Amino acid sequence: MRYKLNITLVVAACLLASLAVPSRADEVAEKGREVFKKNQHAVVTVQEVLKMSAGGGSRANEAKQDLTGTVLDPSGLTVLALSECDPSEMYQRMLGDGASRNRVETEITDMKILLDDGTEVPAEIVLRDKDLDLAFIRPKAKLASPMTAVDLTKSSPAQVLDQVITLNRLNSAAGRAYAASVERISAIIQKPQTFYIPDSTMTSTTLGSPAFALDGNLVGVVVMRAISAKGGSTRNVRDSMATVILPAEAIAKAAKQAPEAKGDTEKKEAPPESKDAK
Repeated sequence: MRYKLNITLVVAACLLASLAVPSRADEVAEKGREVFKKNQHAVVTVQEVLKMSAGGGSRANEAKQDLTGTVLDPSGLTVLALSECDPSEMYQRMLGDGASRNRVETEITDMKILLDDGTEVPAEIVLRDKDLDLAFIRPKAKLASPMTAVDLTKSSPAQVLDQVITLNRLNSAAGRAYAASVERISAIIQKPQTFYIPDSTMTSTTLGSPAFALDGNLVGVVVMRAISAKGGSTRNVRDSMATVILPAEAIAKAAKQAPEAKGDTEKKEAPPESKDAK
């Protein structure tokens, strides 16, 4: 009888323990919701009109597209993936010398930041960093009220198999709702620049999405890394690019070079880090 009672007590204790301590999945969800609530409004949709022509042709195609941006400063300084807002930069990098034979020319004819209340804020690119795949934009005029921004002074490194929370805004069909995803770091590139490689699971994460550690600190922003493709085949081009998370420290360093908006004057371009970074 005592033996049966002890077994019953052990089972009851295990059940109570399982109820008292949340599962790992519940813990990630709980912390992810905290990150989402605190930082969702620092993620914006940037709408641009891009005119593109290929091969030196006189005929250009114009298209409107929505991009994901991460607000870095209450003044409206926002970072995008350069490969998203101007794909010609990435195209030329992958093809290297071959790009001159198939040159793609682009022009951003309109850019605006879409706010929660429906306000469209005219903006412009003030700095491009080709090596890091970053485009920094600012509102063309001073904002009436400050924007919610991520805290670049609080960042956390990531380790292989760590889970991170990424945020973005969905498309117009989904009401431009804020969304969150859980990504897992599958690898880390150390040279020539630290990059975190998320796994290949399909989520709502887009280029330009911020990634946060479970402690709430910023890990980095999702961008594209590309190297020169050899041979020029479709497979070689595909193998020469990868989606990565650029650490927050690198973004903060680059952001310090971003000038104020100057209307239609010539935009500043960040100097290349090194030949190895290309």
